[in-house]
Amino acid sequence: MSKNNKKSSYGAKSIQVLEGLDPVRKRPGMYIGGTSLEGLHHLVWEVVNNSIDEAMAGYCDDIKVELLPNNIIQVTDNGRGIPVEKHAQTKKSTLETVLTVLHAGGKFEGDGYKVSGGLHGVGVSVVNALSVWTKAEVYRDGFVWRQEYKRGERKSAVKKGERTKETGTKITFQADPQIFPKIEYSWKKILDYVRQQAYLTKGVKIILEDYRKLDDDFVKNGGKIKKEDVYRVRKYGFYFDGGIVSFVNYLNRGKEVRNKKPVYIDKEVDDVQVEISLQYTSGFKEHIYSFANNIYTVEGGMHVSGFRTALTRVLNTYAKKNNLIKNKESSLTSDDVREGLTTVVSVKLKEPQFEGQTKAKLGNSEVKGIVSAVMAEGFAEYLENNPKDAKEIIGKCVLTAKARIAARAAKDAVVRKGALEGMTLPGKLADCSSRKMEESELYIVEGDSAGGSAKQGRNRRFQAILPLRGKLVNVEKTTLDKVVKSDTLKPIIIALGVGIGESMNLEKLRYGKIIIMADADVDGSHIRTLLLTFFYRYFEQLVKDGHIYVAQPPLYQIKKGKQVFYAYTDKDKEDILKKLGVAGVEEAEVVETDEDNGGEKIETKKTKGGINIQRYKGLGEMNPEQLWQTTMDPDNRKMLQIDIDDAEAADKTFTLLMGSEVEPRRRFIQTHAKSVKNLDI
Repeated sequence: MSKNNKKSSYGAKSIQVLEGLDPVRKRPGMYIGGTSLEGLHHLVWEVVNNSIDEAMAGYCDDIKVELLPNNIIQVTDNGRGIPVEKHAQTKKSTLETVLTVLHAGGKFEGDGYKVSGGLHGVGVSVVNALSVWTKAEVYRDGFVWRQEYKRGERKSAVKKGERTKETGTKITFQADPQIFPKIEYSWKKILDYVRQQAYLTKGVKIILEDYRKLDDDFVKNGGKIKKEDVYRVRKYGFYFDGGIVSFVNYLNRGKEVRNKKPVYIDKEVDDVQVEISLQYTSGFKEHIYSFANNIYTVEGGMHVSGFRTALTRVLNTYAKKNNLIKNKESSLTSDDVREGLTTVVSVKLKEPQFEGQTKAKLGNSEVKGIVSAVMAEGFAEYLENNPKDAKEIIGKCVLTAKARIAARAAKDAVVRKGALEGMTLPGKLADCSSRKMEESELYIVEGDSAGGSAKQGRNRRFQAILPLRGKLVNVEKTTLDKVVKSDTLKPIIIALGVGIGESMNLEKLRYGKIIIMADADVDGSHIRTLLLTFFYRYFEQLVKDGHIYVAQPPLYQIKKGKQVFYAYTDKDKEDILKKLGVAGVEEAEVVETDEDNGGEKIETKKTKGGINIQRYKGLGEMNPEQLWQTTMDPDNRKMLQIDIDDAEAADKTFTLLMGSEVEPRRRFIQTHAKSVKNLDI
C-alpha cells in the first residue's frame, strides 16, 4: 500500500486500450524487431513467407517478387488464394480479417497448414499496419477479389471483380515513412533471401524483378515497359530440384572440398521433418545455416544443438573404430570437427516455438533429440558407405586438432613472456592514454610513412596507432598456430587484449573501435580484404558487435586560393568543381613540391580556373594535420562500419582470389578483365 499522501491521477483513464492494428504502429519493434533497414526488409519476408507456406503445403509452385518504383513491393503466387467468404467470428470477409486482425491466419489449428513459417499469424496484418497503403488481390472461386487499405484500415469492402480461371494471391504495399526513418530496399539482401527459399523448397520457381530504375509512369500504366527501358530492369529466377544439397554446393563454390559430394540426410520422426546436408572444405571457418519451417534461425537453436552433438559423437566413434586417431585416449572436440564445415540444417514441424517475432532461434526442446538421432544414424551410414570420403573428413579434423594443440603451445609460450596478457604491448604501438574501452580507438595503419603521420596527427588521449609491419600472411592457408606466431598479425592480437582461440575473452577488449586505415589503391584494397578476412575468421564476434571499421581517406584535395576542399569520391570532386564554376574544364598535369610534407614531389592537376587538384595516391602523401582533418577527426571523418555481410563478402573474395582452386579464379579474371581501367605493373 502506498504511503504517499499526494493525490494519484492513476486510474481507469490511465489505461490505454489499443484496438485493431494500433499496437503494431505504436510498438513496431515488438513485431518486426525494429524500424531499421532490417525491420523494413522483414515486411518483405512476411509476405513472401505466406507464399512459401502455400508451396510447402503443396498448393503453389510459382512465386514472383517485384520491386517497383517509389519503394512499392509486390508479391504474387499461384496458391489457393486467401479465402474471401464471411468469417464466423469476425462477421466480415476472411480476407479483411487476415489483413486487419492480429493473430488471424491458417497457422494455429484446423486444416490451414500442416507446417508454416508464419507461426504467429500476424505477418501480413503487420505489413498492412506499417504501410501507407496495401492492396490485396485474390484469385479464387472463379473471380478476382480486391480490397485496399490505408495504414491498416480498410478503405472499402471486398470487391468482386472479373472472372478468372487462375488461383493465387497478390499483395502490394508501400512501407510507411512515418514508421521507417529510411526506406531503401537492398537488392542483394532480397536476392539472397529468395535464393534461400528456393533452395529450401524443392520444385518451387521464384522470380525476382527490379523495376526501381523506371519512373512512376510504369506503375500508373499498369506495369507496361517501354522497349527502350527493358535494359533497366533486373530479373533473376530460381528453381532447384536438388534442394539443400544444391544450397551447400552453392555455398562452397570456388572452395577446395574434402568430400566431393555433400552428405544428404532426410527423415521424418514424430511429425518433424529433418533435412541435413554437409560438406567439408579445406578452410578454417564453420558455415552453418539453420532453418525451421523455412525461417532462417540466425541464432540457431535446438536443431543446431542436436546436429552438433551427433556430429562430434559419430566422428569420434568412427575414427576410433577404424584406428584413424592414433592416441586412443584423445578425442576430437566440437571445435575440431566444425572447422571448415559447411552445413544446412532444415526442420519442418507443426508448432515451432521461436524466440521473438523475428524468429531468430528455435526453442522446441524435443527437436534436439530428434535431429541428433536422425543425424547420428544418417551420418554414420554415410561414413560406412563412403570410406574414402570418411578418411578425408577425419584427416581434416585430426589436422585441426593438431593445429589446436600447436596453437595452445605457441600461445602458452608467448603468454609465459607476458605478451598476450598485455604486459608487453607491441613495440610499434603508439598507445592512447585512455583506458576506457568505449572511447578508445585503434588505427591499424598501412606503412611506416602513414603510421608516422597518423602518430603525429592523432588525438593521443583516445587514439592508438599500430603500423603494419611486414607482409600479411595468407589466412586462407594458415592454421591458428601460425597466426599466433605471425610477425604481422601477432601485434594486432596482443594490442586487442582479448586473446585468441579457446582462451578468447571479449571482456578484455582494449579498444571500442578497431579501424583499418589503408591507401585507396589496389594494394590498400588487398590489405583491407586480408584484415577483414582475418577478423571474420578469428574475431567474428567483434565484427558482429560493430567494433570493426574501415577509414575513408579522401581521394582528392582541391585548392582555390586559400580555400581547401576534400573529395572522397569522383562524384564529390565533380560536385566541388561545379560549385567553383570550373566543371568540365580541361586539366593539365604538373609536378609540384609539397613543402608541408618534407619536400616530397607530388602530382597535381591544375585547371584553367587556377584550381589545383591533388590525387592522393597514399596516406603518406598527407601531412599529419591533413590526415587528422580528413580521416581521423571524429567531427569530420567518414568511416565505414563493417557488418557480418561485409566481412563474409571479403572472406569469399579472398577465398576466390587467394585460395587453392585455380578454375574459379581464372573465370573471375576473364569475366572482369575488360572492366579494369588502369593497371599498374
